[in-house]
Amino acid sequence: MSAKDFKNRSLLRIFISYFRPHWKLFTLDMLCALGIALVDLLFPLVSRTAMYEWLPEKEFGVFFVAMAAVMVMFLVRTALYFVVCYWGHTFGIRVEADIRRDLFTHMQEMGFAFYDKNRTGQLMSRLTTDLFEVTELAHHGPEDLFISIVTVIGALIVMFRMQWRLALVVAILVPLFLLLIVFQRGRMSEASKESKAKTGAINAEIESALSGVRTTKAFANEAVQQARFDESNAQFRTAKRNFHKAMGRFFSSMELFVTVLSAAVIAVGGWLIMKEQLNYIDLITFNLYVATFISPVRKLANFAELFSSGFAGLARFAELMRTEPAVQDASDAVELGEVRGALGVEDVSFTYSGSDEVLHHVDLQVFPGETVAIVGPSGGGKSTLCQLIPRFYDVTEGRITVDGVDVRAVKQSSLRRSIGIVQQDVFLFADTIRENIRYGRPGATDEEVAEAARRAEIYDDIMAMPNGFDTYVGERGALLSGGQKQRVAIARIFLKDPPILILDEATSALDSVTESKIQHAFDELSRGRTTLIIAHRLSTIRAAHRILVIRDGVIAEQGTHEELLALGGDYANLYHTQNPERRHG
Repeated sequence: MSAKDFKNRSLLRIFISYFRPHWKLFTLDMLCALGIALVDLLFPLVSRTAMYEWLPEKEFGVFFVAMAAVMVMFLVRTALYFVVCYWGHTFGIRVEADIRRDLFTHMQEMGFAFYDKNRTGQLMSRLTTDLFEVTELAHHGPEDLFISIVTVIGALIVMFRMQWRLALVVAILVPLFLLLIVFQRGRMSEASKESKAKTGAINAEIESALSGVRTTKAFANEAVQQARFDESNAQFRTAKRNFHKAMGRFFSSMELFVTVLSAAVIAVGGWLIMKEQLNYIDLITFNLYVATFISPVRKLANFAELFSSGFAGLARFAELMRTEPAVQDASDAVELGEVRGALGVEDVSFTYSGSDEVLHHVDLQVFPGETVAIVGPSGGGKSTLCQLIPRFYDVTEGRITVDGVDVRAVKQSSLRRSIGIVQQDVFLFADTIRENIRYGRPGATDEEVAEAARRAEIYDDIMAMPNGFDTYVGERGALLSGGQKQRVAIARIFLKDPPILILDEATSALDSVTESKIQHAFDELSRGRTTLIIAHRLSTIRAAHRILVIRDGVIAEQGTHEELLALGGDYANLYHTQNPERRHG
């Protein structure tokens, strides 16, 4: 379903839609639940018949056969419970897996703007904790509700046939209890939503703290981090306390109902016996049915709790699924096809949501195979311009083209397959070096991975490691040096082999010696490709055909190194700042 489909459907319809692929398991679960309810209803009737007929008439053979049959029924009931427990949970897990798959797929479709606003820990909570309670609702909810309804209605029918006056007492008390459930469920639902939000907040705090633990230790700020965690933990504790308080009110009310029901049946039954309108056998049978009532009543209570928690999780799931990606393929979007590498930036302006305009009417033409360097002060719009080319964000005005085709007219996947990006902050997955390089082209062979490593000049380093290409890189590549991580990222791009390359301050975090080693790999990587290089160090752009200076969202200067030096503007000032010895050379 699309985001629009989720918007047009109620939570209940969304929930039920996930049952359809697994309807056979659901049907099996409900049939077994029906069998359990029928056995529970049948036992008091057998007991009543035994006390009315078989024992007074001394039909002991019939009595023991009936008891043997009851034992067989209880054995069958046990088997049915196993099916309900095992296959019912299997059904719930499959529903949860489908929901999680759809949510993860939807998150994959969301653009950079979405992740700019949402913390990873919050999203993790929605993918895990919230969906667990949806699973419990998927399994136990329909089953508990079905068993309760069948048992309550079946028991009331038998009771009314036995003694309508006494049955009327039960029939009056049950709806009152159901009204109590409806009233209390609203409180529990609100408390559950608050609890889930606070759970997401503490997960986000934990994720942030663990990701930044090296920074925390570097600043000796463990106490500060602990205080932030304690604050989130206290909010979580308060939210849970409110939920458990609402749950406590509900379950204590339910226990009151159970005891009042038993007392009322005994009191009214005793009064009817005094008036000779009821006998002891029927009162005992009524009490057996009251005992039978307790189980479905508890199931109804359990359903109310499951419904509150499960629908709170479902609501948070639907909230995300109803969020449309800011960047979407057009309905008539086409595959980009073979790319020569011509880039066009035509009167482009751009504004991040809720901020001032970052780019102002920028025009730029990059020819196939040309290397263009982009320099300028921080915040001038260099990275923003390069993020618009692979359509991580959509332009506010104007258009960007690849080989003359507007990037909004082609499928995002085909556009991004044609562009390779190496950033300053290289992200490596917690996996082996081999798999991190292979991420550039998942179907690549080991030989192709090794060749990419050679071209990125990381092969010798890898072979010197104890496990070679099977070396584990750690979380975010923590077990590799900065230069090694960067060259693994370069190898990944060699393997991808895109016609367009963007180097976004790819060496600014490296020392000069490491940078000079990697520069050769970058020169090799950019050969024959259209390349945009964002750089602070001018030494990294010596191979550029053209240099742009972006300041305050506009292209302030452009030309070759010599032309810009002769101009004596921003580029010349930057160059002489980085090379003071050449100012008077």
